[in-house]
Amino acid sequence: MVTTPEILLSFIAEDSPFGDVTSNLLIPPDASCTGVIRSREAGVIAGLGEAAFLFTHFGAQVVQAVDDGEQVSSETVLLRISGPARAVLLVERTALNIIGRMSGIATMTRKAASLISSKNSSCRVAATRKTAPGLRGLDKKAVQLGGGDPHRFTLSDGILIKDNHLALVSLEEAIRKGKSLSFTRKVEVEVESLSDAITAARAGADILLLDNMTPDEISRVVTLLEKEEMRAGLIIEVSGGITLENISDYAVPGVDVISLGSLTHSVVNFDVGLDIDNLS
Repeated sequence: MVTTPEILLSFIAEDSPFGDVTSNLLIPPDASCTGVIRSREAGVIAGLGEAAFLFTHFGAQVVQAVDDGEQVSSETVLLRISGPARAVLLVERTALNIIGRMSGIATMTRKAASLISSKNSSCRVAATRKTAPGLRGLDKKAVQLGGGDPHRFTLSDGILIKDNHLALVSLEEAIRKGKSLSFTRKVEVEVESLSDAITAARAGADILLLDNMTPDEISRVVTLLEKEEMRAGLIIEVSGGITLENISDYAVPGVDVISLGSLTHSVVNFDVGLDIDNLS
């Protein structure tokens, strides 16, 4: 999934359906300006490419000073902008919103990945589908720029059998149907108990999503799978109730992926600002 130019431009249309009345009132149509977008805190930057596209589309010239995915300090110059003043002001807030949200996601993802790797170097952090409607492409890209795995982009991307599916069909039957669909698709099953984890593994699940289990319960699942010689080739993902404060507790040996909805559903906006320094 990618965020198309049409989607980015729709953000401007949403913000100015009948034009920017303030700038059009105050700023002469032939006025030009220069300015810079700076970080106002330290973190992982993202969204600069999207912001640069918008400024450029409306006639401004942009120099990108750092790359998306870079760790930056406070007061780092991110973009240098010059061009029609009305265009710069039209795009300003949308561009800052994109950079702020994406950088917030990328920064949190990088922190989570670092905490995990300090405990389990073979484990990775992943996002979920708990994204803002209309912003999934940006949210998932930001996770990747922060060093995380995007997980499924849509319901069409992979087979993930969850509790509400299992309320309607048995665990074994669900896995059998999943395996029969295509040899190219992995079958992931959400389980909440040791017995269901073993049942799912025996039935041929490719990925076990251990949901809302404690670290001790997760360790017991991994140990039993190894004892029963069912661990080879089986991916273990854990999720549910995991935060930056406790994530390292869940990075137990044998866990391959830790997924957090909070990477995208509880975004702490990264602080950036545009300072215009010349009007001509």
